[in-house]
Amino acid sequence: MKRLRKRLQDFNELVMFQHSIFSLPFIFIAMIVAANGWFGLKLLILGTLAAMSARNAAMGFNRYVDRIFDAKNPRTASRPSVDGRLDGMSIAIFTVVNAFVFMAVAYFINEMAFYLSLPVLIVLLSYSYFKRFSSMAHIVLGISLGFAPMAGAIAVLGNIPLWSVFLSIGVVFWVAGFDLLYSLQDMEFDKSNGLHSIPSRYGSAATLKISAFFHMITVVFWGWFVHLAALGVFAELAVIFSAGMLMYEHYLVRKDFTKIDKAFFTVNGYLGFVFIGLIILDEVLI
Repeated sequence: MKRLRKRLQDFNELVMFQHSIFSLPFIFIAMIVAANGWFGLKLLILGTLAAMSARNAAMGFNRYVDRIFDAKNPRTASRPSVDGRLDGMSIAIFTVVNAFVFMAVAYFINEMAFYLSLPVLIVLLSYSYFKRFSSMAHIVLGISLGFAPMAGAIAVLGNIPLWSVFLSIGVVFWVAGFDLLYSLQDMEFDKSNGLHSIPSRYGSAATLKISAFFHMITVVFWGWFVHLAALGVFAELAVIFSAGMLMYEHYLVRKDFTKIDKAFFTVNGYLGFVFIGLIILDEVLI
């Protein structure tokens, strides 16, 4: 039992299950809006399983193919995929199992979700290779998480309404923007190891400006989402709150690069939860 617990802890450290907080709120925001409220226990369970298994597959694959680079990087050298706690075969099996779970869950959601599950999975896995040849990897990561709102709408409606596309585009630039900030930590490592990123190509000053621009786009598209979905004042407050949190995130990073972890995890985590909380209030009260 102790050995199993340790194994689970190692896999948790490998993929950071708790970081699902970045995608889960926006899946459920779309499901709430699509259903005009509560979407049912079945979709709650299936939506959670789909989001977590897709992310686990993507993260497992990323850790597997990046083992050589992670071993050289002081920031990542203690990961279970590098220090020997998890061997390559275990990570590969974990990745494949989660990929099949994702597709199986999509099958039980509806036909459209199942047909799109494989193309989505391919995009999710492709992110791991982009840094080898393109500095646009940040956008690919954004697209990977940006599928979440459209997936939520598909789960409830079986189609992709326009408002969910705008919500998704906002998520794309939100994620790409905070990934740019996070990538500042590896700017010099990427340069010396032939990896491509916006920080390693353009430097920190330009990266901060590009990230801020991406987050401006985020707020604009989330505002359009609220308008197109005909939501009320609490949804508008969600967009205003998000703008404030993103400004605070940039303040933290510009003030001190050692605050990147706080900006990345804490601020963006709160943003997602407050956003969904205000959307729930909007549906319940308005």
